[in-house]
Amino acid sequence: MVSFNRRIVRILEETGMVDMETLTAASQVAKEGDTSVTEYLLEKELVKSGPLLGVLAEHLGVPPIDLDRVKIQDETLDVMSLETAKETGCLPICRTGNVLTIAVSNPFDVVRHDDLRLATGCDLRLALALEPKIEEAIQRAYTGDSGNLADILDSVDDPEMKIHEGKSDDDDVVELGADGNDGDAPVIKIVNLIIYNAIKMKASDIHIEAFEKRVLVRYRVDGALENAMEPPKRLQKAIISRLKIMASLDIAERRKPQDGKFQVKAEGRQIDFRVSTLPCVHGEKVVLRILDGGNLALSLDSLGFEEKALNDFRKSINSPYGMILVTGPTGSGKTTTLYSAVKEIMTEEDNFVTVEDPVEYQVDGINQVQVNVKSGLTFAAALRSILRQDPDTVMIGEIRDPETIDIAIKAALTGHLVLSTLHTNDAASTISRMLDMGVDPFMVASATLLVSAQRLVRRLCPRCKETIEVKPEKLRDLGYSEEEIKKGVELWRAVGCNRCAAGYAGRFALLETLPISEAIKKMIIDGHSAIEIRHKALEEGMISLRRAALLNAARGNTSVEEVLRVTLSENVRPSFAGRQAAEEE
Repeated sequence: MVSFNRRIVRILEETGMVDMETLTAASQVAKEGDTSVTEYLLEKELVKSGPLLGVLAEHLGVPPIDLDRVKIQDETLDVMSLETAKETGCLPICRTGNVLTIAVSNPFDVVRHDDLRLATGCDLRLALALEPKIEEAIQRAYTGDSGNLADILDSVDDPEMKIHEGKSDDDDVVELGADGNDGDAPVIKIVNLIIYNAIKMKASDIHIEAFEKRVLVRYRVDGALENAMEPPKRLQKAIISRLKIMASLDIAERRKPQDGKFQVKAEGRQIDFRVSTLPCVHGEKVVLRILDGGNLALSLDSLGFEEKALNDFRKSINSPYGMILVTGPTGSGKTTTLYSAVKEIMTEEDNFVTVEDPVEYQVDGINQVQVNVKSGLTFAAALRSILRQDPDTVMIGEIRDPETIDIAIKAALTGHLVLSTLHTNDAASTISRMLDMGVDPFMVASATLLVSAQRLVRRLCPRCKETIEVKPEKLRDLGYSEEEIKKGVELWRAVGCNRCAAGYAGRFALLETLPISEAIKKMIIDGHSAIEIRHKALEEGMISLRRAALLNAARGNTSVEEVLRVTLSENVRPSFAGRQAAEEE
């Protein structure tokens, strides 16, 4: 490092880019501390990074690279771990055959480059970058962190800084750059940094929470919340006001909840955000739901369903009429499943209409209706009008009240295919829920084609997962059969590496499908309970959520911990007929 610093000093002295007094001071600091001449000059803002890189590249004979404009593929990062990149100060840029291009700050560190050549098994092609830029790029590439909150906060001079509380003149779509910068105001930079980092991390939600002495920003990644950053408490109101302005909300109203939405343009695509505010003890909590239309490129085959469930679902959506329900908690992927189904069956000959609150994804070729309760456009009112619009397939975002389900049932009985969602725990409970909403059992049995329950589980990272040994007694408790245990069940656990979140990378769906067979129809009409209907469905071959999770755990797709976290154990009970026979004996 010392000899390289001397070479840098000579180059800058010869070119006259920096005066001798400054170079002497930089050399002294670099000699005393663990830093370089270029780091010192850039930190003190004595030179600009662009001209400095150009001069050094020309005199060192190594091509320069602008790391702010480079997007590195995951496959390239796989050749070098985060720890190795930080330790060596080198970043892999691209790989062509057996040639790996890396960004380096010292192209003459032969020993280090030889070690990398052996570790990666590749011939190295060097590109010159400045040391601070390499450090930033390593952090951004491996962890998705695209900015530094501390750097933004350095520009906040006024401790009582406020944002103008008035109508927003912003455009409908906010342009978001890789540096999270959309203006000179630090608060705008902070908000855009929060949003941009969430997009990079593929988060589904952003939570901004106000506590007594701090503000906490958390991202929901793969269904689990994780801490992201803690802006200063003094900026709490300004950050929330900025988000309200973006969502066209009343920034002066802090005593009651509000809902809004906005769009941002990032990485070449438009992404929708749904905003919800909630007054809490120490200020408003804001949750942003990220709605990325890229998810709708998924086909039903890629969602992760078991073959039996997929066949049941596919058979139902290809029926000419009837009602199909997908159930589960908020955030379980119900809407994505329905849109994937619609995209599979939609044709130019059919009229597809949806009624949603809100319209989460805009799809070309589908007539989408946004519910507006204030103007009287409820689910039921919209559905009544839709049925006069000559529809073939109708998708209802959610059935919330007896009036809506009554109209949906009648639509399914009069030649329309109806797809919708309900909030229930499993497929069999959906039938009880419909009956509780006042629908006649005969109507439920006649109109319904299939009810299903869905959950999302985290997928184990294929790079770091490890096998574990589980005793047969534990396997029985989990729900594996004696036959499976005898054959051998291999289970895996999450480990964690620089390319995943605590051992998990992405999620996939579990689907429990209950086709309304003739036997099930008779049980509904006869008033059998949800438990009895569920047991009959299992006898007919239904794969439950727990069973689907166990099958995926045995394939190495997920862990036992995820199985237990997401699904309930099977409560095997005798059927109604079995209990009756036992009582007669």
